[in-house]
Amino acid sequence: QRRQGSRDDMLCCVGEENWVDSRTIFIGHKEPPPGTEAFIQQRFPDNRIVSSKYTFLNFVPKNMFEQFRRVANFYFLIIFLVQLIIDTPTSPITSGLPLFFVITVTAIKQGYEDWLRHKADNAINQCPVHVVENGKVVCKQSRKLRVGDVILMKENETFPCDLILLSTSRDDGTCYVTTASLDGESSHKTYYAVQDTKAYNTEEEVDTIHATIECEQPQPDLYKFVGRINIYMDNEPVARPLGAENLLLRGATLKNTAHIYAVAIYTGMETKMALNYQSKTQKRSAVEKSMNAYLVVYLCILIGKALINTVLKYAWQADPNRDEPWYNDRTETERQRHIVIRAFTDFLAFMVLFNYIIPVSMYVTVEMQKFLGSYFIMWDDEMFDKELGERAVVNTSDLNEELGQVEYVFTDKTGTLTENNMEFIECCVDGHVYVPHPLAHYTAHHTFELFFRALCLCHTVQVKEEETVDGIKHGIHQGKSTSFYISSSPDEVALVEGMKRLGFTYLRLKDSHMEILNREDEIERFELLEVLTFDSVRRRMSVIVRSTGELYLFCKGADSSIFPRVISGKVDQVRAREGLRTLCVAYRPLSPEQYQEVCHLLNGAKLALQDRDKRLAEAYDIIEKDLILLGATAVEDRLQEKAADTIESLHKAGMKVWVLTGDKMETAAATCYASKLFRRNTQILELTTKRTEEQSLHDLSCILQVFCLSSLSGDYTDYGLIIDGATLSAVMRPTQEDSISGNYKEIFLEICRNCSAVLCCRMAPLQKAQIVKLIKASKEHPITLAIGDGANDVSMILEAHVGIGIMGKEGRQAVRNSDYAIPKFKHLKKMLLVHGHYYYIRISELVQYFFYKNVCFIFPQFLYQFFCGFSQQPLYDTAYLTLYNISFTSLPILLYSLIEQHINMDILKKDPSLYRDIAKNSLLRWPIFLYWTILGVYDAIVMFFGAYFLFDNTTFTSNGQMFGNWTFGTLVFTVLVFTVTFKLVLDTHYWTWINHFVIWGSLIFFVVFSLLWGGIIWPFLNYQRMYYVFMQMLSSGPAWLSIILLITASLLPDVVKKVIWRALCGFSAPPEQHYCYFRCRCSTWVAGEFQPSLNQYTVSDGLISCCSYITFLGCSRCVQ
Repeated sequence: QRRQGSRDDMLCCVGEENWVDSRTIFIGHKEPPPGTEAFIQQRFPDNRIVSSKYTFLNFVPKNMFEQFRRVANFYFLIIFLVQLIIDTPTSPITSGLPLFFVITVTAIKQGYEDWLRHKADNAINQCPVHVVENGKVVCKQSRKLRVGDVILMKENETFPCDLILLSTSRDDGTCYVTTASLDGESSHKTYYAVQDTKAYNTEEEVDTIHATIECEQPQPDLYKFVGRINIYMDNEPVARPLGAENLLLRGATLKNTAHIYAVAIYTGMETKMALNYQSKTQKRSAVEKSMNAYLVVYLCILIGKALINTVLKYAWQADPNRDEPWYNDRTETERQRHIVIRAFTDFLAFMVLFNYIIPVSMYVTVEMQKFLGSYFIMWDDEMFDKELGERAVVNTSDLNEELGQVEYVFTDKTGTLTENNMEFIECCVDGHVYVPHPLAHYTAHHTFELFFRALCLCHTVQVKEEETVDGIKHGIHQGKSTSFYISSSPDEVALVEGMKRLGFTYLRLKDSHMEILNREDEIERFELLEVLTFDSVRRRMSVIVRSTGELYLFCKGADSSIFPRVISGKVDQVRAREGLRTLCVAYRPLSPEQYQEVCHLLNGAKLALQDRDKRLAEAYDIIEKDLILLGATAVEDRLQEKAADTIESLHKAGMKVWVLTGDKMETAAATCYASKLFRRNTQILELTTKRTEEQSLHDLSCILQVFCLSSLSGDYTDYGLIIDGATLSAVMRPTQEDSISGNYKEIFLEICRNCSAVLCCRMAPLQKAQIVKLIKASKEHPITLAIGDGANDVSMILEAHVGIGIMGKEGRQAVRNSDYAIPKFKHLKKMLLVHGHYYYIRISELVQYFFYKNVCFIFPQFLYQFFCGFSQQPLYDTAYLTLYNISFTSLPILLYSLIEQHINMDILKKDPSLYRDIAKNSLLRWPIFLYWTILGVYDAIVMFFGAYFLFDNTTFTSNGQMFGNWTFGTLVFTVLVFTVTFKLVLDTHYWTWINHFVIWGSLIFFVVFSLLWGGIIWPFLNYQRMYYVFMQMLSSGPAWLSIILLITASLLPDVVKKVIWRALCGFSAPPEQHYCYFRCRCSTWVAGEFQPSLNQYTVSDGLISCCSYITFLGCSRCVQ
């Protein structure tokens, strides 16, 4: 019964949390005394952390399965198997070797990446941890920790699992922790030991603790924890409540505390941080999805070609005279085979013959382009940070082109947008503004003195003391840097340091007394009686102090939470400045009777096991009233260098920027104003806990939706949305009782679509990922990017299409789990607007060009079947079939896709709107794909029928020998290689010596190879059908003329299109663009702006003289 009653109390403590069961933990693995409750020992996982994807045993099958899920790889595997099974016109090696190369290289790459994850896991799992066993401290590896182990942690050590604090080296039972890797806050937070165990300060004493802990099963919410500890004294349990203030999370670091003792309650993959990790999945870019779509289209074309040829073959052979020519007499086995089997075999043979329309070499080239192209990011000197000594890092090269398609940017705040370095700017007291300088020349008065004393007392700041001979008073008083302030909130440190510069110095908290040094160098002591801690709903904090018999309640908080409680003071003179966080300060004198009433209220709320938070909130609400306003402060969280400029550029580029932070709403909103995410005229809409307490979520959502939709009609209003984690949970969790609530997601998305910026505050790490996932799954399916610097951002980074880690001060979890890592937020501008733009343009051309040149390659083979009785006779020699995509035409397009710059880099940075031109995968849309395909078909028809009609009257060589089948195929192939290479020449804007070397070198290599292949009798070949064919063709004058004419005719449409384009718009810019970009004769890039009134371009950028594109003389450098 006692056990059941305890469980019922637990469920009541949980409130609205929906967890199934609790867990019971034996501290030090000691079972409770006999005759108490019947506890059942539970099994818990060890403390091993696993972030890797593969193991030694499952790597090959799992990796092969993932690779063959790709349509292209599976297709080439089938083609390879067909070539092995049946007699086909080409060798299985032509498909097998390239496929083996792609699979092997990809497997090695993914295996190496996973090995790095294994290495990182081992570094964590093998980290030494001190555990108390039998009154002694023993050292264990982190992975061997078990739930119930009592752990000794020392200053600056990182917690290996989730712990309940038992005791600390500090007399008051507190410890200070930084949670930078969890919620992005590098400030110090205060945690409290269990009241009944805080006196146990040695290993022997801790080992005598006899207690059990009952708590909820693991939950991902970092900010909530409900449990109780049963301490057995004389076999009678004493129950004490446990909350989030007692829970130390894995990944946090102990600060300003010599040592602590704590018990492990959640280990391994059950820790709150591990539950917030998003599983790492293979990301696919939009370009790869387009490639797969094009592949399906070409696969259908391939099947159609094979089907047409198979039907026509049997229609051709229906005539007995054509069935079995004397030179192709079939065996008896072939005669007896069923016609369906023969037709299916022929169909497969045609599939193999035409399968080069989908070359595996394209995927090899794409992989190489991505891998080699990623080095341009790492080598970029503009993305090198001298302060950190770090360059940009590419963890995966599969998403380079996705950087040019981003529509939504989700960014963390602390450490990403800001330096997490609050600075006190000014304060307003009684209508007078003071800046942080010595105030000796100001006349002191009662309100002035009380205001500064309130800021020196109303905080949770601690003093970190260095070892000095003269002590802290001497150090601070004499101005020596022997101590510094730490706090759970960086703005509190900024305020206390600001007061120090204004003449009031906070010294320390000792024996429940706060000491301050006033402007007259006199030490004042105040007894600290109560601290009413800050919470996100109240948005304020208070302290109750006593000095010389007088009692005061000092309160500071956001203006919206202080003003309604003020009964006097100059409220109208306090105004918030844009980009600064404004905190108001007020006080209330207390009589002894009022103080006794306050103590009674607070003690009753603190001892409650049920609805503790609710009762505390009610008590705070009663106490913090009838306040007198003293003044206000303005604090700035300093932005990172060029953060505002970067966000502005992203907005101009058409991207929507969302800030997702675990920070308080006021601080986050101030940062959004400073970074120009919100502007002065932005109308802020709130979906926060405070608002939803005043109105139902449904009513509030509908009101905000009406506000947003009103912007679509009439006057445009710039809207910004603020939402917190608790409200987001309500939006994302539909209930059965209210069917309308199921539509909250759609309402929320509709509101967000009409807002220029969105701020999400008080977000748990998993909620950040849920936001990204919600936007990804919306009907527009936009490309998302997430950027952050802490472990709390990992889930968001993994969920987004592109994840970027910042090399900040909060560990390397974000960097390790990201796709790309950059030193500072400002580098995101160049990564997207320049590198992303280039990568997308380059790979789009690569993909379209590859399909184009393979249509040119295979369509003549299809046409040739109409002239060879559909006998599956190849038009080209086997060597040409194999080397066309591997050697003759692969290097020019690979180089193009690495170094092409259609627009100068500086212009891309100056004009972010150019990013919009490539948005939404604009260069890989179906109309453009259709244009390239039609162009390929046209070129193929010109090549084949041009050669056919030119040789219709039987061309003879000088010795009277007639050209044959292989000469005809070689002629078509020669025209083909030169045509597709010259097509790339026409599309190239950025010329270097490397381009010339590769392009002309590839053509020379083709000619030299053909001369050697046909000029030597190779002993390893069973046949020599190409012997002297190429030389014979080149010895004919008509053949030379044919090659020149056919190349010209093939390229003519593309040349005409470019000429017309230039004639219409002056240079090579599309008509709808306002700028054109081209190179001067000295290779300097210049820009021209189109003037519609003059119907011409005005060229600037340091040009000597230029009024239109006709009178262009050259750039200043060139002329000088």
